[in-house]
Amino acid sequence: MRAAPLPGAIWTTDPTCSGVDLNIYASKGDVYLNGGPAHGTHLPAGNYYVKVTTPSGACVLGASANQPFHVNADGSTNCIQLCDVLVNADPTCALNGVSDPDCGYNTTPNPGGEYKVWVSMDPTFPDNSSKTDNFKVRADAPPDPPTLCVNKFYDANVNGVKDPTECYINGWPFQVFADNNLYVESTTSWCGLVDEDSYRVVEGDIANWIHTGVAVNGVPFTGTGSPAAVYPVTLPPDQTVEFGNVCLGAGGGLTLGFWSNKNGQALETAADFTFLNGLCLRNANGTDQNFTGNLAQNKTALHDWLLGANANNMANMLSAQLTAMELNVRHPGVSGGALVYGGDCVKAYQLSGQLPGSNGFITVNALMTAANAELCLHGNTSSGSPYRAFQECMKTTLDNANNNLNFVQSQPCSPFTCAQ
Repeated sequence: MRAAPLPGAIWTTDPTCSGVDLNIYASKGDVYLNGGPAHGTHLPAGNYYVKVTTPSGACVLGASANQPFHVNADGSTNCIQLCDVLVNADPTCALNGVSDPDCGYNTTPNPGGEYKVWVSMDPTFPDNSSKTDNFKVRADAPPDPPTLCVNKFYDANVNGVKDPTECYINGWPFQVFADNNLYVESTTSWCGLVDEDSYRVVEGDIANWIHTGVAVNGVPFTGTGSPAAVYPVTLPPDQTVEFGNVCLGAGGGLTLGFWSNKNGQALETAADFTFLNGLCLRNANGTDQNFTGNLAQNKTALHDWLLGANANNMANMLSAQLTAMELNVRHPGVSGGALVYGGDCVKAYQLSGQLPGSNGFITVNALMTAANAELCLHGNTSSGSPYRAFQECMKTTLDNANNNLNFVQSQPCSPFTCAQ
């Protein structure tokens, strides 16, 4: 099994060891290494090997013979000069193929003067067991470069902006690309002084997690042509890019099978059937479905109707899934205010004004209200009906919720946790 990403961060600093993520230096001798907490987490205590490579990591420009970088139990670190603790590697890929006699790592051939520093307890520097930071060295280092920061947060209310009660999450991969050869890859929140230029900040995809949006300096990005996981930014001015994410899972849903079997029937009441008779539930032939017997008869009728529902008439299948969810809410297992994710189909109908919202997320109550209103209007949506696709979208979203697949979770899911 692949090791979990290391928590915490490292960053380059100056000889005073007081600056954080300075990133652009006039000489290689000016570059020191430090580290510590990133949103409350830090590297595991211990000693670390260090190396410096080209931005891609393909060419080692210098490496430590031992483990000169130390992390204390409280996350504080010693501050080391890279020239002092590294030993020149093979100069084959160094600038002009020449080793640097005055510094322990060779000069990068990268045209933007870009380097990458690595730390790891393992001298082979496995990607998932290493921390990295990029920096630049050039004589024309700008005196006051702009700052670019990248954070990830758990967007529990899926509004695309980090609210005070929402937490940052670490371990999520992202990349920063720029025309001036900057390349950053990290799994922790990152800030750096960078050249004035245009950048793309790209967030990775994680199974069962959804990108909810991106905010820049606290303002949601609403531009076109860029998905939530990619943000184009031009500096200056300083920019803080924050990606929102949520994970999906269970929310107390119970299926058609449950509400048709003896366990579900034990919960069903006369009030439930009175309520269901107030909805526009549809039979396979498009006629109204009503429950008109005594309680025992209605339970049997519901059993037969739920198990007999099919999608030949999509209104019939939507009615069955709606009924299961209405019962889930009436017998509290599901909160009507819970958010569920309907994906691109729900988002499309939201943008067309047929469903409330705009980002593919919708509350259970809003979804049930919309589904019932649509059933009242169109009771027979067999193949060829212009209303069939809309009903199928709502049916699928309800079906996923009844099977506990698409509820927005209140806290981050494994392998991520809130950073303290």
